[in-house]
Amino acid sequence: MTAFSMWFAFAFVLIALLLSVWQKLGLEKEIAIGTVRSTVQLLAIGYVLQFVFQSDHIGFILILIVMMVSVASWNAASRGAGLPGIFWRIAIALSVTELVTMGLLVLLGLVSPTPQYLIPMSGMIIGSSMVVCGLYLNHMNRETESSRGEIEALLSLGATPRQAIQGVLKRAVKASMIPTFDTMKTIGLVQLPGMMTGMIVAGASPIDAVRYQILIMLTFSSSAAISAVLISLISYRLWFTKESILRS
Repeated sequence: MTAFSMWFAFAFVLIALLLSVWQKLGLEKEIAIGTVRSTVQLLAIGYVLQFVFQSDHIGFILILIVMMVSVASWNAASRGAGLPGIFWRIAIALSVTELVTMGLLVLLGLVSPTPQYLIPMSGMIIGSSMVVCGLYLNHMNRETESSRGEIEALLSLGATPRQAIQGVLKRAVKASMIPTFDTMKTIGLVQLPGMMTGMIVAGASPIDAVRYQILIMLTFSSSAAISAVLISLISYRLWFTKESILRS
């Protein structure tokens, strides 16, 4: 696809805009902003990646991964507005997930420790974990509010904050992981994932593309579990005050 022909792809955005106007959805501004931001961001990261791949320096790789973790943490933390320190806890969860997952991939010889592998796969792992953390916060807020009476009753009977919120914690962790495993159940039947499709379009063998996609999906299962469990362990106290009173 040439740079000129790429402009024709914006016809798809025009369809979305026309449908929004027709149905009076009021999404024209969001569609326009999202289109401009995604285009600019992707073009910018394309040039950055080209420079990093050519330099092949570990420092640039680390800077990009830190940037990914920071942006993902900020985005997921927006789901927990009002919880003091939630950004740093999410950052810790994402960093540990990235370190453990990518460390195993490299140590087991599943991927080569080069920018072409480390950066794209890190982006997918961190992005998947970000979604898990965001879902966890959503469910924790909802479950805590709906179970407020039960939690406060347990606290009044002498339970610790962990004991009082344990049931809510388990339900939130489980709910945050379900989408990842639901995707794994239908992949290849309902959808052909982006990495696999991209490799095939680029001319790679479908069998090679499938192998890498299997690796990614299995990695997602591990990263989802690590990030969900870790964020639950280091963040549940944020729903309580220093006096172990459930926050409103």
